[in-house]
Amino acid sequence: MTDAARERVIRWEEPVAAAQAARTMSGLEALRAIRDGGVSQPPIAVLMNIWLTDIEEGRVVFEGDPAEYHYNPIGVVHGGFALTIADSALGCAVHSMLPAGVGYTSTDIQLRYIRAITKDTGRVRCEARTLHVGRTTGVSEARLTDANGKLLATATMACAIFRPAPTPG
Repeated sequence: MTDAARERVIRWEEPVAAAQAARTMSGLEALRAIRDGGVSQPPIAVLMNIWLTDIEEGRVVFEGDPAEYHYNPIGVVHGGFALTIADSALGCAVHSMLPAGVGYTSTDIQLRYIRAITKDTGRVRCEARTLHVGRTTGVSEARLTDANGKLLATATMACAIFRPAPTPG
């Protein structure tokens, strides 16, 4: 270790109880509860320094502050930061359309990097919107921009939707 060594301490709340509580709410209600502090943030959001800011049906916005601890070996923010904030926004856009008891998972994501991100980029914003939410599939798209609205990346995602089996009659 050198004199230039840095340290970061991460604290998070136990995630399983929060996930179980969120399952009893619609996606929109669960996301609002996370944003407003009624349900704790997922540990990945704490780790990556991203958070949910705006939510409406079919649209969510995440923001984040890229930092030196996100850097890769070539001296810029690792692409995984952009991918994580996009994955979060894209999935949550689909989640915002789902009723209580219905789950989802990502099946694929495509991210196109437009510009490098550094700690000097400042706060970034990822706005995602649903394109389609059906019985078994959801599709969403997102734009990642800096504080001045400059485009940093674009992304699309497909999700599998899990609905409870119908109860025999």
